[in-house]
This record gives sequence, structure tokens and C-alpha cells, in this order.
Amino acid sequence: MPKYPFLSDEWFAAARQIVDERGVEIPSEARLAMNLVVTSSPHASPTGADQLLHIGTSDGHADWGPGHFDGADLTLTTDYDTARDIFVSGNPQSAMQAFMEGKVKLQGDLTRLMAAQAVGAGPGAPDLASALAEMTE
Repeated sequence: MPKYPFLSDEWFAAARQIVDERGVEIPSEARLAMNLVVTSSPHASPTGADQLLHIGTSDGHADWGPGHFDGADLTLTTDYDTARDIFVSGNPQSAMQAFMEGKVKLQGDLTRLMAAQAVGAGPGAPDLASALAEMTE
């Protein structure tokens, strides 16, 4: 399987294909609209702006990509390496540790993120994380 740099355009396309082809299950009760601000990303615009992304789950479907949702439940801000670790490792302890160390900042309704994680659909969801790890450089 080809590997792509995390959060590159090619990575987003391959991730979408993995979810669609493998039928990665997103619990239907998971509902989350989360915006991400990734600092120090090699994929940010040439002007040095942060990379703005969104991740959402609703009715058993995942949606992610560039740009932000209007009216998101929460916004997570972190650096590129921490984002990669959280989303690709599938290790919820690494997300908690990054938060405790101040590497992750949250604004908004944290309970929505916790509810999505409780049903296995938050960032780093095990099924999706293992699939993403296979295709991430």
C-alpha cells in the first residue's frame, strides 16, 4: 500500500478511499463537528498560516478535509507532530498526555468529543487509526 505524508492532499484522498472501501464503521450515534488548527504543518499555505481542517461524524458517516465547519462543537489546536500521534496512533492516552502537557488546546463543548470517543468515533478511533497508520508516512 502506498504511504502519504500526514495531512497532505494525497493523504486525505487515500484516507477517504480507505473509509469508503473498507467500510470503517463509525457508530451511528456518534455526532461531532470538530475544527482543527494544526500549527507547524508542512502542508500549510506558503504564507505560513496554520492548516485549518474539519472532522465530523453523523449518522454513521465521517467527513473531514480542509477548512472549518460553521458552528462546530469544538476547535482543537495542536502542532503537526501531536496531531499525527493522536490521529494515527489510536492511543487515547497520548491525546490525554498531550492535553495535560498543554500541547492541545480545546475551545468549545468538550463533552461532545468525550461522547464521540466513548462510542469509538473520536480522533484516534481504533479501527480508523489502524487503517490510517497503514497509509501514513
